This record gives sequence, structure tokens and C-alpha cells, in this order.
Amino acid sequence: MSNLNELYQQVILDHNKNPKNYGQLPPPCCSAEGKNPLCGDHIDVYLTIEDGIIKDLKFEGDGCAISKASASIMTTVLKGKPVAAANEYLEMFQDLVTSDQPNEEHKGKLGKMAIFRGVHEFPTRIKCATLAWHTVKDAVAAG
Repeated sequence: MSNLNELYQQVILDHNKNPKNYGQLPPPCCSAEGKNPLCGDHIDVYLTIEDGIIKDLKFEGDGCAISKASASIMTTVLKGKPVAAANEYLEMFQDLVTSDQPNEEHKGKLGKMAIFRGVHEFPTRIKCATLAWHTVKDAVAAG
């Protein structure tokens, strides 16, 4: 097994077992629910937005290790970012996990999220990895 593959597995398992920003916000300014009917993943995201900045972001839910780890790392990436940037990050992440040749610049901007490039090899898992991102987009649109 390659070092990158081992790192991918280690990061996924760590964030699945010890997710960052797990729980609810009292009270969030906006929230949304996301479901993946293909595998049963379910997530709720909660955001606090002040002056166009995502001040706090948490999630709850049940799902596979990829879904939970993606949500965990996503919260650390988006916290403190402008709301407008959330959609840009979603597009970069979508490119990373779906494109045969993702934009190399995106990998650098995504930080820890770049580890999810391996999901590209398993098309049925792409929805698992992107569920939290789409749910944040829905929450921002609803808020």
C-alpha cells in the first residue's frame, strides 16, 4: 500500500472516530439537512454567519466513514471563511473528486481536503464525500 493511501485511510478513520465540530449550535442562523438515499448517509449542518463570514459551523448525523470525515474536515476548512467562498470551495472539492485531471491549484487551496482525491477511484463514494458540502450550500441558500 502506498504512503498516500495509508495517509488517506488514517485521516478518514481519525476524523470518523473523532470528528471535529460535531454537535449543534445554539441557535444557528441557518441549517439544512442532507441525505444520500444510495447508502443512507444523513447529515444536519448548522451555521452562524456574521458580517458575511462563517463564524461557526457544526454538523450531526450518521453515515459512513468517508461522509463523516469529509464533514469534519470541511468544517475546519470553512470556519472563518466568507460565505461567498463556501460555494467556491464546493466547486473545487467537486472537481477534486470527480475530474480525471483535477486543477492542481485547487489541491493547494483545499488543504487537508485534498486527501479525498482517492474517492475519485470509487464513483459510488463521491456522493458520500460531497454530501456535507452540498448541505452547507443548501443551508447558506436557506439562511
